[in-house]
Amino acid sequence: MAPFKRHAYDADFKLKAVGHAVEYGNRAAAREFNINESMVRKWRKQEDDLRQVNKTKQSFRGNKARWPQLEDKLEQWVVEQRAASRSVSTVTIRMKATALARDMIIDEFRGGPSWCFRFMEIRNLSIRTRTTVSQQLPKDYQEKLVTFRAYCKKKITEKKIRPEHITNMDEVPLTFDIPMNRTVEKTGTSTVSVRTIGNEKSSFTVVLACQANGQKLPPMVIFKRKTLPKENFQAGVVIKASPKGWMDEEKMTPSLLIYDSMRAHITNAVKKQVKQTNSELAVIPGGLTKELQPLDIGVNRTFKARLRAAWEQWMTEGEHTFTKTGRQRRATYATICQWIVDAWADISVSTVVKAFTKAGIISELPGNSSDTDLDNDEREPGRLDAVVAQLFNLDTEEEEFEGFVDGE
Repeated sequence: MAPFKRHAYDADFKLKAVGHAVEYGNRAAAREFNINESMVRKWRKQEDDLRQVNKTKQSFRGNKARWPQLEDKLEQWVVEQRAASRSVSTVTIRMKATALARDMIIDEFRGGPSWCFRFMEIRNLSIRTRTTVSQQLPKDYQEKLVTFRAYCKKKITEKKIRPEHITNMDEVPLTFDIPMNRTVEKTGTSTVSVRTIGNEKSSFTVVLACQANGQKLPPMVIFKRKTLPKENFQAGVVIKASPKGWMDEEKMTPSLLIYDSMRAHITNAVKKQVKQTNSELAVIPGGLTKELQPLDIGVNRTFKARLRAAWEQWMTEGEHTFTKTGRQRRATYATICQWIVDAWADISVSTVVKAFTKAGIISELPGNSSDTDLDNDEREPGRLDAVVAQLFNLDTEEEEFEGFVDGE
């Protein structure tokens, strides 16, 4: 006797069989779809659930919750948080579940990642990206792309600027709880909004700068404080508490500095400072940073992902202290700076070089983008960061960008 072969039927097939059974009866449906009548009866009992799942879903095995009351309360909490447009991550779900288990005296509950994703699947939850209105590219963006790239290549050729003297800088605004663009939400929701905290005292800025040969300058962290935090910071990061007061008059070899046009990088004061450092300034036209800024193209996203991974690990495994009211204290300034240094160090040389290449600033550098090359670089490491910091800290007002003009 041949072994019996089991068949898996998706939700769409089951609903068709149920519909036929409603109209003609269970036995008729079993004959029509060549299945056992007991299966038809079972599917009719599951009709409501079948209509809520994906049409390709084939089984409901393993969907019984071990702690249904806890998960009911947890789902309600997620719904309430999303109703207020608060972002919900898998980490916060696990933390909330652990707190509920403690209140409900469920000692065996662990709330690990596998449990979390099973809970989300059962409760029809998924990780969603915040819906936003896409940035509109300028009508003449193709022309601006060509003009900007031609300007950069012209300056590089005229002044024989080496890749290690082509620098891109960008400011990355962050908060102590690491901003999130993703949240757990009900599957199928068309609009996914996330409420932001705005410019609060808990926010800070990380200034990243990298060069076309793959070298990364030490990150600069600017905390919104009147004085520097009284903590012990590790080497490899520049700490500032105000946007003023960093001066450096040292002349540099010819350099090309690439900035976006969102901050005061295009004023007369900036242009004067650039000339004093024997450098050229290339300002990315508004709306084209996603096309022309190397950091935006291939670096910032990876940096933020690794920074967030460090924060999530600290949230779930780190040692925490609490206020008298039971509120968990944030990570220390030194801890955050350590995360930043580690995340920045994890960005590979090839990642940086590819970002400059994709932006059209340079051509591929075969054999010149390895870590060994950087180790053999005789130039003093990090000399340019003082100039970058000076330009960033100039106290100026924004002016209209007049394009790329020689002889200014």
